[in-house]
Amino acid sequence: MSLERCPWANSSPMMQTYHDTEWGVPIRDSRQLWECLMLESFQAGLLESL
Repeated sequence: MSLERCPWANSSPMMQTYHDTEWGVPIRDSRQLWECLMLESFQAGLLESL
């Protein structure tokens, strides 16, 4: 059985690794979930004042 990747993931080996190990992988650990929430919030510009 082969892994089906999104078309954007085929652009480079680094993107393939990200797709296979990070993208869409559920986060169940509360600390890891908080980290993800903060990183995404900063990236979106929602927490510039902190």
